[in-house]
Amino acid sequence: MASLIETVATDLIQQIKDDTLVLPSLPEVCLRVRDVAEDVNSTIPQLADLISQDAGLSARIVKVSNSPLMRTSSEVTDLSTAVGRLGINVTSSLAMGLAMEQMFQATSDVVDKRMRMIWSESSEIASICHVMAGHFTKLQPDQAMLGGLVHKIGALPVLAYAEDNNALLNDVFVLDKIISKLHPIIGHHILKSWKFPKALQNVPSQYLKFDREVDSVDYADLVTVAVLQSHADSQHPLSKVDWATVGAFERVGIPPEMEVSEILDMDEDLKGLFN
Repeated sequence: MASLIETVATDLIQQIKDDTLVLPSLPEVCLRVRDVAEDVNSTIPQLADLISQDAGLSARIVKVSNSPLMRTSSEVTDLSTAVGRLGINVTSSLAMGLAMEQMFQATSDVVDKRMRMIWSESSEIASICHVMAGHFTKLQPDQAMLGGLVHKIGALPVLAYAEDNNALLNDVFVLDKIISKLHPIIGHHILKSWKFPKALQNVPSQYLKFDREVDSVDYADLVTVAVLQSHADSQHPLSKVDWATVGAFERVGIPPEMEVSEILDMDEDLKGLFN
């Protein structure tokens, strides 16, 4: 088992060094939405027109605009009003996050199951990060949400590799070990290639470094707290971590005794959005 883990890890790390590792591409709609959001001359109708080309995405954006996040009494029924209510930045982050779901699909049952599991976990982390950013920090909730969604994005190339490797497909324990070992470094590599903001690029490589010291709270801190919260009272190895030794809790400003259910109950805005 150890030799297989080391062999695959060495191979993938060498591919990163040689710049030959096939990285997942952002869905086309993500790139187009980001281009509009980054153009200071863009308008809300332009963004709405772009998103309207995807009926499923449009419906989910309207759903968010009617959530407690906006706290208005009038119901939104059309996309243009929804984008106007959310604003260009929040809408673009949401659209990118929602469109990423299509990346977490595979042909083999083993890999598909793992991808869907990772997407589900990442969606929960994204929701927790969004709420914590808005209630406890001055960080941008929509960026915090994206940080949560992509914190394990580095698993995708490992799973793609596994689809062509029967030894990995037949041993999910080894596959999970390799994902745990490699996803942080590969994730950083992916977000850098996607030209994500530097504040988000370091999330995959930093969120599991519980003893790290930084001057002020960042998105990696939010993911750290969210991940530890999500594994509380479970059989997962991370449930054994002593939160009192994790600086991220103090930087975020969240009481270590607060449970994840309490955090999510603060706001219903992203609850179930990604599932």
